[in-house]
Amino acid sequence: MTLPLPTERAGTLAHRTHHLADGREAVFFSDRGTPPVEHVVDQRPLDARSGGGEVRFDRLTGEWVAVAAHRQTRTHLPPADQCPLCPTTGGRESEIPAEDFDVVVLENRFPSLGPGLDELPDPGQVGERSLWGAPSPAYGRCEVVVFTPEHQGSFASLPPERARTVVEAWARRTEALSAMNGIRHVFPFENRGEQIGVTLHHPHGQIYAYPYPAPHAARLAARSRAHLAGTGRALMGEVLADETAAGDRMVLAGEHFSAFVPYAARWPLEVHLLPHRQVPDLAALTGAERDELAVLYQDLVRRVDRLYATPTPYIAAWHQSPVSTADREAGWLHLQLTSPRRAEDKLKFLAGSEAAMGAFINDVTAEQTAARLREAAR
Repeated sequence: MTLPLPTERAGTLAHRTHHLADGREAVFFSDRGTPPVEHVVDQRPLDARSGGGEVRFDRLTGEWVAVAAHRQTRTHLPPADQCPLCPTTGGRESEIPAEDFDVVVLENRFPSLGPGLDELPDPGQVGERSLWGAPSPAYGRCEVVVFTPEHQGSFASLPPERARTVVEAWARRTEALSAMNGIRHVFPFENRGEQIGVTLHHPHGQIYAYPYPAPHAARLAARSRAHLAGTGRALMGEVLADETAAGDRMVLAGEHFSAFVPYAARWPLEVHLLPHRQVPDLAALTGAERDELAVLYQDLVRRVDRLYATPTPYIAAWHQSPVSTADREAGWLHLQLTSPRRAEDKLKFLAGSEAAMGAFINDVTAEQTAARLREAAR
């Protein structure tokens, strides 16, 4: 199956790559019509780069597990005047050596993966007893996406043009990371709220570039390949068509994107946002699709925040196809936004059934959640 290709080169936003004092890359993205940030110099006397993690293959599940003991010393909820993601101003130096910026993507100072890039050993060989106790270096890349120089706020509160710049940064970094040696899967995501476990309050997200398809992505890719081979149709395309026809779980719809609460939602708040056209990742979106995505995604997260009197903690996870050709032909980009918040003052914690068996038990029906999100449009 050959996917339709965009007829345009998406986006007209400028970006420049600079390097921090310890050699890490920092890519500065500018809003549309704004010149790129030039002459960035990081004058901090930084120690050598953090790294040295490893990955171990679990022979029982067939999955890789990353071990990053060096991250125990990473920054944890600093006061606002010590935030490492704020601009460098007034003699206070931060991770971003500029007095102002629009969006910055920088290599994580405390990465779970990387900074080395290479191929992992064949998993079929890892199960041999001769390799027992011989972990592989944790190849890959971990990046931080800083949405704004403002310390307060969220993605929902960004100006429209800034939200569009964040979408462009996700797309361009997906393209760049996917082309790196040994990278098999690129995962942009955002953790918002202390209840989720964030370590920095500044509005930001992250991108993980794995040397293997992450377990959930691998399972979804396998089902998508099998469905395409058996029916000639894309699995997620069928789901979108069925949800659109049913209607009672739909939340919003545009020209290029729609959002719905999935029929078998696992979380009390879960919604999927996906393009009407089959594309494997954010990099494959056209300029017009990226424009609408910025608008509809902000609409969605604003609805989520209107559900309660206080901001809703969430995980926004971009499900992109692994980089293999077969997975890209069968896969379909989508956002999965979830929250453990099941009431104003209650959170859903993973209990025995969910944590140990992966068998979820939801407290709310998908139809109820969709109705609440439709009502939150104002």
